[in-house]
Amino acid sequence: MVLASDADDAAAVDAVRQHHAELAGRLGAHVDALLAAATAHGGNGFPQARTAALAFLSGYLMPHAAAEERALYPAAARSERLRLLVDAMVAEHRVLEGLVEELRSAAEPARAAATSAALRVLFDTHLSKENDLVLPVVAADPHTSLTGILDGMHELLGEEAHGHGHAAEAVPATPAKGSCGCGGHDDVDIPVLDVRAVPHAIRHATVFGAFDAIPDGGSLMLVAPHDPIPLLRQLTARAGGGVAVDYEERGPEAWRLRLTRA
Repeated sequence: MVLASDADDAAAVDAVRQHHAELAGRLGAHVDALLAAATAHGGNGFPQARTAALAFLSGYLMPHAAAEERALYPAAARSERLRLLVDAMVAEHRVLEGLVEELRSAAEPARAAATSAALRVLFDTHLSKENDLVLPVVAADPHTSLTGILDGMHELLGEEAHGHGHAAEAVPATPAKGSCGCGGHDDVDIPVLDVRAVPHAIRHATVFGAFDAIPDGGSLMLVAPHDPIPLLRQLTARAGGGVAVDYEERGPEAWRLRLTRA
């Protein structure tokens, strides 16, 4: 629960957290694709996976970080409680930038995959601090309007990301080890998104983000703690009906669903 100065700011906190979850979900899909490509025979699919990951990082994740530094962080730094934390958050952005460049220049698939995994770990911890420490303090300040800070900042709220339209960023399918390549269900290492440990408040947004990175005809394996019927309704509406769902396991410990962009 967020103790905001008004209802609009409380809603703004939720909107930013939802966008953070979408970004984390999309990043996770790209990292999984890079890891699969790095372990595939001959690094098959690696160039496409890296190109897609860099398109997302350069086109969405890093602009989001830059927007935070322009708008959110200056407001947060006015709080003495957050000043040192904001300095550390800016420093983490520089580390993220360095990891993006390392991914861009990595000659070996294994190094690129390791770099992307490190980037995901840092980004996840970075988001936790923003969600749990920075946003609540800014929202609770009666002299600061978080809604005003976010007004028009599409990079912070992600309105442009709703729906599918990121062809350059789409995660490529990676042939599995020993596969026949004949196009059947078992011929690709598809990204796996296990949301059982993801907090319920951001679970749907995490799935939306991961599915945004899936290309036409591509699939995502979703592992959920229950039959995600409400999520499937929302995802189908968001994708304009273009989602095919195949249940591969129906509880009781987990529900595994193959989600394919039709």
